[in-house]
This record gives sequence, structure tokens and C-alpha cells, in this order.
Amino acid sequence: MRILLVEDDALLGDGLRAGLSQSGFTVDWVRDGMAADAALATETFAAVVLDWNLPRRDGLSLLKVLRSRRNASPVLMLTARDALEDRIAGLDAGADDYLVKPVAIAELAARLRALARRAAGRCEPLFRHGELTLDPALRRTTLGDKALELSMREFDLLALLIAQPGRPLSREQIENALYGWGEEVESNAIEVHVHHLRKKLGSDWIKTLRGVGYVLDPAKG
Repeated sequence: MRILLVEDDALLGDGLRAGLSQSGFTVDWVRDGMAADAALATETFAAVVLDWNLPRRDGLSLLKVLRSRRNASPVLMLTARDALEDRIAGLDAGADDYLVKPVAIAELAARLRALARRAAGRCEPLFRHGELTLDPALRRTTLGDKALELSMREFDLLALLIAQPGRPLSREQIENALYGWGEEVESNAIEVHVHHLRKKLGSDWIKTLRGVGYVLDPAKG
């Protein structure tokens, strides 16, 4: 899951990025409200972790602008402002969740997964497609009663496909969802991940639609 972290404190931002990355997230980090606005105008993120007190444009103002543009990206405000009126203001401005610093990475990660579930219209924490089950919290995948050993990228790619079974995803969409800024992406990286997944799942689980992209076989569901 690719998220945007908006945090001006260098030490805290570095810790949050490292902790969330270890929890399986792809994290792009900006340090002021204007940079966040520019990123959200050109990129798609599964969720946004947004500080309130930011240089150039504060988090609450940015949030109001996003919602006025009908940008529905899930937003979790993570701030030191803990007064009741601040929490109410953040949620009423369009935040989907509100957390007060300091925060445990495990809780932050769980809340981000919950936001992604709600945004996708799912209530169950597990992804299921026929005999295939994927657990985002434990990063565990099973096919029937067999546990599958997947790399980080293989797991994330399969999570994208199983979240939208029957809907093809282009290589560009997959790359944008899996890779953050500054990450080098080999021209055949997605094809390689798909090849490895097919070897572990079975060759007929992921279909290639020529000129369109990849889709999890609807008949398996």
C-alpha cells in the first residue's frame, strides 16, 4: 500500500517512514503543506498521514482544500494537538481518522489498513478469492491449506489484484501503487513478479489481457 506521509519533523518523519516501511507500506514523505498539495494533485495514494502544524500550508487548510476538490483519499491526521476542539475540527474538516502523537507504529499501521478497507468498501480484514486468502496484517497468504512464501513485491502485487478481482490493472497502475519516489523500476519488473506469482499460485490464476494489463481470474472466485 502506497501512502503519503506529510510531516515536517525530520527525526519523527524518518522514524515513521522506516517503521511503516517495515510494516509493508510504500511511503513517500514530504515536509510541508504545499509539497503535499502538489503530490496529491499528480499522484494517487492509498492513504495520507497528515500533520497539522506544517510550513507553507497547515494540515487543516490542506485537508479542506482536498475535500473541496472532491479528493476522497483517506486522510489520517497525526498531530500533537490533542484538545477536544482540535479533534472535532480535524474530523469535521474531512479527516477519516485522528491520532495524537506519539503513536505506536503497529497502531498507525492497523488504522491505515482499516482506512483502506473502508475506502474499498470491504468490511472483512482478510482478502479472499476462492481458495486464495491474503492477510494484510500478518502479510500471510494461503492457497487452500498451503502457506505461500511470497516476496514483499509479490505480496503487494497480489494484494492489488485480489482487492479488485475481475478488474484488470495496467503495468503503469501497478508500478504507481507498488513503488515510491526515487525507487528504480526495471522495465520488466512487473512481468517478473507476475511470473513468480504464477509459479507459486498456478499458471492460470493471473490472466494477461493483451494491451490492457493483468487480472485475477474471476472464475477462481
